[in-house]
Order: sequence, then C-alpha cells, then structure tokens
Amino acid sequence: MTVFPVLITVIITLINGILSKSVELTFELPDSAVECFYEQIEKNTSAALEYQVITGGQYDVDVKVEGPNKQIIYQQQKMQYDSHQFTAQQTGVYKVCFSNEFSTFSHKLVYMELNVGPEKALPGVGDHATVLTQLETSANDIHLALNQIIDHQTHHRLREAQSRKRAEDLNERVFWWSMGETFAILCVALAQVMILKNFFSDKPTLYSRM
Repeated sequence: MTVFPVLITVIITLINGILSKSVELTFELPDSAVECFYEQIEKNTSAALEYQVITGGQYDVDVKVEGPNKQIIYQQQKMQYDSHQFTAQQTGVYKVCFSNEFSTFSHKLVYMELNVGPEKALPGVGDHATVLTQLETSANDIHLALNQIIDHQTHHRLREAQSRKRAEDLNERVFWWSMGETFAILCVALAQVMILKNFFSDKPTLYSRM
C-alpha cells in the first residue's frame, strides 16, 4: 500500500519536470566556433544559468548572456564552470552564447542548464486553503528530495566524465612518452654497438704495411 503513493509522486514529478521551463543539454563546441541558444522570458521572471566544460583543451570557454536589447547581462572569458542567476527586466528573447573562438584546434564538450521561472508545485498541493495533509506533505518532501538527487547525479556524472577524459589523456601521454623513451634507448644501444665494433675492427696500420 505504501508503494502506490510513491509511484504516483514519481510520475507527477516527471510530468512536472517535462512541463516546467527548463533546458538541460550537452553539446559539442567546435574549435573557432560560437554556439548560441535562445529563450523567451517574461518580465520580472527569474532565470538561472549553470554550465561546465567537460572535455577539450584547457576545459575553458567564453560565455555571454544578452537581453532583448543586446544588453550584456553576464559575460565571462575562459571559464571552466560557473552559475549565474538574473531577473528579466523586460519581456523578450534572451540569448546565451558559448564561444570557442580563441581555440584553433581543440573542440570541447559543454554542459548547460537553464532554468526559467520558479519551480511549479505538485498538482493538487497548495490548491486548498486548509493545512496540507500528511500524504501531501510526504509527497512534497519526496518531490524536493528527488530534485536534489537529480542535481547531485548530474554533477557526479559531469565530474566522472571530466575525470575519465583527463585520465585517458594522461594515459595517452604516458604511452607516447614511453614509446619515445623506448625508441631513444634502442638508438643509443645501436650506436654503442657500432662504436664498440669500430674499436675492435682490424684496420691496416703503418707498421703492418711495412
């Protein structure tokens, strides 16, 4: 009997997440390129931007947020990760741009999340004037806990992907360094053999000719 309300809460949370105005994506940013995303935001609506460079180069990117009248709301250069909250001063289309123009050969993988407006409450919770029932309170607590779990899982996945990529790059560097050392050792050994061979070779001398 206790599993059924939990399942209902999970389904409602998923539906609420789909209906809420939130954008979360991971995209590739080629070298010397700019990627922009657009969102319609109403006046006096709060918004939150969070991003992180997962792979590529020095794990940095240029970020800029522009308002409808081209006013700069947020701008940072060569950032690995950051978050920014702002309130729309007017209704219109807001632009979020990620630039990799300073990099000429390394493309990057970037994670971005844009939340617009306050999070919607669970359907049926808070619609009446009476005090919340125990079931509604439990459902709301589960809803908040699930959102926190989703955020933690997202950050752990990003850290894991970034750490795995760095480990792969380090492993590749160690491999090629080891191959270079092996080649250098072989060259030195071959040179030593040739030099020693010349020391013990029978060459005609002046006394042997006489």
